Formats: sequence, C-alpha cells, structure tokens
Amino acid sequence: MKGETLQLGLAGMGTVGTGVYETLCRNYSLLEARAQISFAVKRIAVRDLARAREVEVPADLLTDDWHELVNDPEIDIIIELIGGTTDAYALIKAAILAGKPVVTGNKAVLAKYGSELFQLSAEKGTPLYFEASCGGGIPIVQCLQNSLICNKVESIVGIINGTSNYILSSMRETGETMRDALEKAQALGFAEADPSFDINGWDAAHKALILAMLAYGTPLSADKISVYGIERVESVDFRFAEQLGYTIKLLVVIKHHEENDSLELRVQPSFVPKQHLLASVDGVFNAIAVKGDVVGETIFYGRGAGKNPTASAVIGDVVLAMRECHLPGYHTGFQPYTKQMDVLPMAETVTPYYVRFRVQDKHGVIASIAAMLAKYDIGISGTTSTMCEVDANGVRWNHLVFMIHACKWVRLKYVLRELATNDAIDRHPVVFRIEDLNS
Repeated sequence: MKGETLQLGLAGMGTVGTGVYETLCRNYSLLEARAQISFAVKRIAVRDLARAREVEVPADLLTDDWHELVNDPEIDIIIELIGGTTDAYALIKAAILAGKPVVTGNKAVLAKYGSELFQLSAEKGTPLYFEASCGGGIPIVQCLQNSLICNKVESIVGIINGTSNYILSSMRETGETMRDALEKAQALGFAEADPSFDINGWDAAHKALILAMLAYGTPLSADKISVYGIERVESVDFRFAEQLGYTIKLLVVIKHHEENDSLELRVQPSFVPKQHLLASVDGVFNAIAVKGDVVGETIFYGRGAGKNPTASAVIGDVVLAMRECHLPGYHTGFQPYTKQMDVLPMAETVTPYYVRFRVQDKHGVIASIAAMLAKYDIGISGTTSTMCEVDANGVRWNHLVFMIHACKWVRLKYVLRELATNDAIDRHPVVFRIEDLNS
C-alpha cells in the first residue's frame, strides 16, 4: 500500500459510473466502517469534459485521458466502466501491466478478450474483478469462486438478460407482438434505443462465456457458443406453450459432459416447464441455476441490470480489491486453472424440441412430416394445431406443432432440410428446445 487511504481511479461516468460515484459518496461512512479501510476517489476519466452530468463532480477530479489514471502513482485501484471494447481493453491491459487491480462490469470486453486478460492477470499477480459483468446485482461470481468452490459444476442454466425477459413476459401476459412489447420496454427505460444485443441473444452470450470460463477455469472465445435470439418468438407460441405446460424463456445453457470432458454452450429461446422456478422469473429480473456435484441445485435471483444493482456489484468488488491490497501475492480475481476444454458441436447436442410448422390445410401433410421424422428415427411425443390464415388465393394455412423426443440436433436439421422441398409446408419452421431442468 502507498498510504493509509487507498486512492481509486474511476473511468466512465455513464449510467453505471454515475451510480458507483453516487453510492461511494452517499455511503462512504458505512463502507469505511464495514471494510475498515479508508478510501477516496482521486480521478475520474470521462469522454467529454463539457457534458452535463446527473451528479455534481468537482471539476478537478475530471480528465478526458484515461492514461492519467494508470500513470498516476498514487492511484491504487482502477474501476473501468467506459463500455465498448477498444478503449476498455486498452485500459484494463495497461492497468494490469502497471500492477493496479481492475474492477470492471464490461461483459463485452471480457467475452472478447477475457482469455488474454485473465492470463495476463495471473502472470502479473494483479487481480481483475468482474462481478458486475454477469448478473447485475446477483453475486454469482463470488459464489462460484468462494461459496461453491468445492463443487464440480455440472451445469449453469439461467435467464441473464432482463430486456429480453421483460419482452417475453409481456408477450405471454398480454398476447402482444414482440415489436409492441419492445416499444413498451423502451418507453419504460428497460431497453436501449438500439436493443440488438438484447434481442439477438448476444448480451446473454457474453455473460455465458464469462460464467463458463469462471466455472470451468478454461479460456473460451465467442466463436465457441451457439446463439439464437428471440426474434422468431410469436404470441401463438406462448398459447401452445401454455396448453402443453410450459412457458418460453431466453436461456443460457452451460453443461459439462463428463464422458468426453467437453462443454455445451448455447443461448436460445426455450420451453421451460411451468413447475420449475425459472418459469416464474418475469419482467426485468434474472435468475441463474447452478448445479454442483456436492450442493445440488442452487438458484440465484435478482435484478440483472440497471444503475443501482450494477453499482452494488461494482462496489462489492472495489471493497474486495481494497481488502486484498493488504495481502501481497494473494487475490481472488479469476485465474485460469485448466487446459483448453473442447466445446461440444451443436450438431451433437441433444434435447427434445417444439417445432411449429405453417402448413396448408390439405390431406397428407401431417403424414408426410411424421414419415420424414420416422426416416431419421425421431420420435413424436405429441401434436396439436390451430387455424392460421386464409391467403389471397383462398388457401387455408394452419399452425401445426410437433413435440419431438430428445434427439441430436443434426438429425432434426436433416428432417427440416428435406421438408423444405414440400410446397405445402412453409420452409421456415419455428424450433425451440425443450429443457428438462430436473436432469
């Protein structure tokens, strides 16, 4: 330590950065009493010095050059909240090389550069803390690193994007379209002006990669995860799900396959049994179910985003970093500890499926689909249908649903490819996995 009072450098004064600064100021006495450490914010890096801010900040604290935080010998800990990947990556790497512990909530930079940064952190003995990157106010990182440390993690399944969960919840409750639900989420401040990463599943995928690296100690890159968003979910799918005893959630699924020591990594809309706790997680809330070989299944629940929950996670890491500054050579920042693990190809993954076809109301269509499934030795657990529309030519179209027994994804893909040549069947069926969360 350089002195009795630890000096913090904060990079970024957006939504989360503002929440962190406000909380550090408002709850300073509480934090100092609980942590038993004196601290102060010495410097704040922002992009635009002239920009109006939600919170009053002394002008002499501000700079528009993040290098000043790294180069200042009096700053002990860096808090990176600038967002994006380019500058954030450069800042985190420079801070680690300078021997300054880093606290970040940046899931995108960790998903893209995490393997490199974690390895550098381990080599330099300089910790990188990232609780806020995975679940907002849910303390999943500390639980995996400490509370569940004796467990082999068998699976992590969760809802870790609040925007998509709000949209799906609203669609289920009101029957509205995804577009209408999205516009409502934006009006309420639950969705960004550009919600692409929430809708297409990549926000959840970034968090999933971080959780997988943390749980299994292995480096991973974004090309290793299969990602499908909620773009094709329609209100009719919720009606069928309700009839069949399910609801629909955008799930992150991380599973370890012991037999070949491989990981299954995917994000996709899934049918979730209504009796499982994850089915009742609605609105902007998140939940993460972790199954360990010792503890069994545990579920972590809370707000997954927003200024205050994320600020809470960031400051928790800041206090941890301050405490560990007293312990040279020891830190609980993540360090990779296993070899590179194989990722199971998506073609080899196995689940039951919900498949909704749009088909012409004519003789033999159901039989043709059933015959094609039988050709590839895929069983059918049930079927149901409902009227869809009458087109401009007077042809009646129906929604035809098949519930498929568990099979490898590659076999179902073969079926769908061959059925695409049938003019009575729309060539773009809707396919959702059905998750057996009790296995």
